Amino acid sequence: MDMEKDQVVVVGGGAAGMIAAVAAAECGRRVIIVEKNEKLGKKLYITGKGRCNVTNACGRDEFFEHIVSNPKFLYSAFHELDNRALMTLLEDNGCSLKTERGERVFPSSDHASDVTAAFQRLLKKKGVEVRLHCGARRVVSEESRVTGVELTDGSVIVADSVIVATGGLSYPTTGSTGDGYRMAESLGHKVKTCEPALVPLAAAEDWCKKLQGLSLKNVSLTMSCGKKKLYQGFGEMLFTHYGVSGPLVLSASSFFGKKKGEEAVFLTVDLKPALSEEQLDKRILRDFEENVNRQFKNALNGLYPAKLISVMIERSGIDPEKKVHEITRQERRRLVELTKAFTLKVQEKRGYDEAVITQGGVTVKEINPSTMESKLVRGLYFAGEVLDLDGLTGGFNLQIAWSTGYLAGISCARRGRE
Repeated sequence: MDMEKDQVVVVGGGAAGMIAAVAAAECGRRVIIVEKNEKLGKKLYITGKGRCNVTNACGRDEFFEHIVSNPKFLYSAFHELDNRALMTLLEDNGCSLKTERGERVFPSSDHASDVTAAFQRLLKKKGVEVRLHCGARRVVSEESRVTGVELTDGSVIVADSVIVATGGLSYPTTGSTGDGYRMAESLGHKVKTCEPALVPLAAAEDWCKKLQGLSLKNVSLTMSCGKKKLYQGFGEMLFTHYGVSGPLVLSASSFFGKKKGEEAVFLTVDLKPALSEEQLDKRILRDFEENVNRQFKNALNGLYPAKLISVMIERSGIDPEKKVHEITRQERRRLVELTKAFTLKVQEKRGYDEAVITQGGVTVKEINPSTMESKLVRGLYFAGEVLDLDGLTGGFNLQIAWSTGYLAGISCARRGRE
């Protein structure tokens, strides 16, 4: 048993855990990270397709518009360490950054390992002890106060502060297996039902298979359930053998859980959002005039990507062999409507192994937002994805981890000095 009482144990060495450890150590606390994987920041290596979208450089108000669950809870943490402060921290520690489309911030090298390396340097500099291949079984407490952490080998590390930063359930191969939820529940915390978020969607329509691999850029996507609009966005999406994916779809998936009852959910794609129906009709007329003696099936190359043409013909109900000059105004109208509202029915979300993040988690009502400390157990802190906090794609979820981790770290250090 480690006999040092005046120490902080951080459970989990991902984004939130690493920054929490750095913050606590900077304030003079002795800190130990316990991480069950063979290396720190394992999930960081796969974020942003291995490039690691560390944060988003947008302004504060816009930032909070991209937080889906419990944005108000995040105010204090973001104030303590916002996106600009995080960027400065990384750059000052040897990880040069660049900002791309949509204000997404990446390491200049496009290597996630540069982010982890910056934190490893910081952890070493601040004297943080890192124990790899070291799993935590439970947080030990007495009389509603933390006393340490029991490891999977049965030993106990004594501590007066414990920061639980174990991640969610997404990408289970990186070790996100819900340990933090079990720890929280065993200490009396409520955990809001978890489900995969920022995840591809399976569609009911068979024709998605025909479109597999087709990427649509600059389209508008609306997700609705009955008369209720759940999400609307503009950008890029991708067809897969089971349905749809891509940035727009991942963002829409975070709102899938906001539907009520069993009513079906539909995605409607506007393939030509820059044109009104009237302008689109004129454009189609112009294309038809240039192909006046061609068959309908051979007159659509200027309008749609090649892969999409057969599906558009099928769904328009217009005879593909029909000559263009024989197409009626009503048929053309159908084509306009289909182009402006290309609809598919969502069957379900795909699973955690494809989800970027987890929606749900430790209920924030039981956490103090200005310290990240539990309201039920003194000395117990939560940070990162284990909390019921999530944002859209584009670096927002990692910033949630950085901000909440940093606040948890400085708060437990401050409390330790009291």
